[in-house]
Amino acid sequence: MSFRHCRKRGAYRAAHGRRGVAATEFAVCLPVIVLLILGTLECCTMIFLKQSLTIAAYEGVRTALEDGAVTTDVRRTSQQILTQRRVQGGTTAVNPNNIPAVPTGQYITVTVTAPADRNSVIPGSFFRGRVLSGSATMMKEL
Repeated sequence: MSFRHCRKRGAYRAAHGRRGVAATEFAVCLPVIVLLILGTLECCTMIFLKQSLTIAAYEGVRTALEDGAVTTDVRRTSQQILTQRRVQGGTTAVNPNNIPAVPTGQYITVTVTAPADRNSVIPGSFFRGRVLSGSATMMKEL
């Protein structure tokens, strides 16, 4: 066996050893990378849910300020927004409940809530058991 042949053989072993190290590093890092990606996806979903709830509350309170509006109109408007944004299990609360009796200069608050579990894209999510909400308050002017 010549010296040159031995050198090639050593280079061959070193190259295969590096591939083994790379595979091991990949196996160790892959779960961390997947967890980061899933966590990011879940956080973005919850940010979208929170924004959807706030928009539904805002549109609901705007409806409440229209002439002749009643609580069912507010709930219908909020529910339409939630349906368009595919939010599941949303509920709307209006305070005070009797909108036509609210005098000028008083505030009307609409709060929309939804469970994070039903709106998660990942089963067994990081936000398990939480209920997110959005609210909007405006003054009745006329």
